Amino acid sequence: MGTEEKRIVFEGIDFHEIPLPEPYGEGSRRPNGENHLICSHCGKSFSQQVYLTKHQRIHPAARTYRFLDCRKPFGPVSEADAPLRFYAAKKSHDCSACGKSFSDHRSLKRHQRIHTGEKPYKCPECGKSFSRSPELKSHQRIHTGEKPYKCTVCGKMFSQSSNLSKHQRTHTGEKPYTCAECGRSFNHSTHLKRHQRVHTGERPYKCTECGKSFSQSIILKLHQKIHTGEKPNRCSECGKNFSNSGNLKIHQKIHRGEKPFKCTECGKCFSQSIILKSHQRIHTGEKPYKCSECGKSFGDSRSLKVHERIHTKEKPYKCSMCGKSFSVRKSLNVHQRTHTKEKPYKCAECGKSFSDSRILKVHQRIHTGEKPYKCAECGKSFNQSPHLKRHQRTHTEEKPYKCAECGKSFNQSPHLKRHQRTHTEEKPYKCAQCGKSFNQSTHLNAHLKIHIRGNPYKCSECEKSFRQERHLKSHQRVHVKGEPPEPQ
Repeated sequence: MGTEEKRIVFEGIDFHEIPLPEPYGEGSRRPNGENHLICSHCGKSFSQQVYLTKHQRIHPAARTYRFLDCRKPFGPVSEADAPLRFYAAKKSHDCSACGKSFSDHRSLKRHQRIHTGEKPYKCPECGKSFSRSPELKSHQRIHTGEKPYKCTVCGKMFSQSSNLSKHQRTHTGEKPYTCAECGRSFNHSTHLKRHQRVHTGERPYKCTECGKSFSQSIILKLHQKIHTGEKPNRCSECGKNFSNSGNLKIHQKIHRGEKPFKCTECGKCFSQSIILKSHQRIHTGEKPYKCSECGKSFGDSRSLKVHERIHTKEKPYKCSMCGKSFSVRKSLNVHQRTHTKEKPYKCAECGKSFSDSRILKVHQRIHTGEKPYKCAECGKSFNQSPHLKRHQRTHTEEKPYKCAECGKSFNQSPHLKRHQRTHTEEKPYKCAQCGKSFNQSTHLNAHLKIHIRGNPYKCSECEKSFRQERHLKSHQRVHVKGEPPEPQ
């Protein structure tokens, strides 16, 4: 017997090492008859014979051989023939494009289609082409509906063996794909790749409309519906449309009144676990989402995304009626009601309607007398946070509103606007009776009393009447301290 490198010549016939579909290394079932087959080489157990067969190929003693001429198998090599195990068919067929070697011309030709892009196997149903016949066969099951691969645990059927293998991990709990960065494991390689983008920051899916990038294709598809306005998912209860089925399911809980997620701290219930988690940070004070631009922190990722648009100036929500853009979808919804005149939020107390739920909440405090915003300095309470902020400036003496014309500062924006009219000489308040104009509404109100017969402001001491309140107050000093009234 003579030999050449990586080729076996045995009694004048060439053969090479090829794993066969049926195992020559034996596998034994466990005594209890459970769904495990044990590898006789390493003791690893498997639920099906096909998995054991596939596994045993890693053990040299379980490898089998075929003759090159007839491809006929002749079994595993014995210990006496151990030297033969170190030989395989010479890989004399090299790819000119990448240098990879193959043992036969057919394998090389199949490989070269990766470089040439050749796809000779065409689907007669839809015209889609493939580089390999097994890929075409697998694809054709989409048209035929054939699902030959069955899960022995739950009976679910699959069109591809790879999909069955992935599915079976839901039963076994196997997670063979581990992240080298953080050690987290996954049952699909695609899930691992997607997870790794958390560490790399890679966002390969880019929106052609606005240039924004995403780490997952599904998130890009959802984002693109912002531009197209597509909302194919309709609520059968109220007719409201949604861009994705997940948001529709969440919305439908409103009609069912379903709120299964309860806060153990305050007892408040929520329709989604993610909303509960976000709410619980109110109690813990946790703000894990930090803006890389200014360092401001937030309790939930959505609030951070909305905030980041301040820096990016991004306004993805555009009004189809007037073209005005908004950074938040809710702001667009509220704005659109200025066109439709819709006021869906009605006060149960007085029947007044509002276009925004937030305005209704503020209004309802008139009826309840609720003033949740309290000044830490003096204890005074307010029904709106802007009113508290405005009040706090009386303590801090802050005057953030500055006149660009003369440099004078004010603690409220309405005061600045009123002041600016002294420069512009604008008089927007006009008397309907005589046409006279004023730069302040208070001046117009005082003027209107000229047209009203009589003097509405009457002194309780002497019954003298006055046209304006300030004249009455000036007069009353005569009765209080004997002071002379101010000249009118």
